Amino acid sequence: MGPCADGDRVTRLMSCSEPLYERLKSGLSLEQAPWPEDLGEARWPQAAVLVTLTDSARPEVLLGRRANHLPMHPGEVAFPGGKRESVDATPWDTALREAEEEVGIAASVSVPLGELPPLITRTGFEVHPCIAGVPAGLNLVVDPGEFDSVFYQPLDAFADPGVFRVEPMSDGQRERMVPHYALGADNIWGVTAAILAQLANVAYDAGLDLKRDWKLKP
Repeated sequence: MGPCADGDRVTRLMSCSEPLYERLKSGLSLEQAPWPEDLGEARWPQAAVLVTLTDSARPEVLLGRRANHLPMHPGEVAFPGGKRESVDATPWDTALREAEEEVGIAASVSVPLGELPPLITRTGFEVHPCIAGVPAGLNLVVDPGEFDSVFYQPLDAFADPGVFRVEPMSDGQRERMVPHYALGADNIWGVTAAILAQLANVAYDAGLDLKRDWKLKP
């Protein structure tokens, strides 16, 4: 448990790093609205990810290295999350269900803090980032079918422009501007980096320029 261990989980999270959570509350939406289209009628395949912030004085984000046997994005750094299913009424339902399946974070310990606008990935998915507070020191149960390993990184590390860059990437048909974070041996890039940069901008006014609108086109 983090240093703010007294009180219920909402009180603990909001008191542990009050300025940060106040900025998140003012800068993020918390509508928890239903999925905007019926399953199968959306323009893009829909997915959601759970971006967790620990209840510590220096909140940390949980990330995972995707299993190397996966057909899409093997070995890449990602958040817990996945495709919308018929049982999911909202993006939060999808994000929380997937996080429990993939890393063992129960919905009962997650405090919704807000949502970032959905992003369109280069592979054509509409991804909804759901931001939640969780207790530090959770006993994670990682599904080896999804992640080879998981790790925590302080959120403020992603506000450092010295580890952030945006570079052009071509798929042979068109060129896109793609964000990257260089942290240790990991190159965190694509939609994961875009979510982290947007969250750092809200939380710390980092001023990181993604050089494109991820909400409009892949």
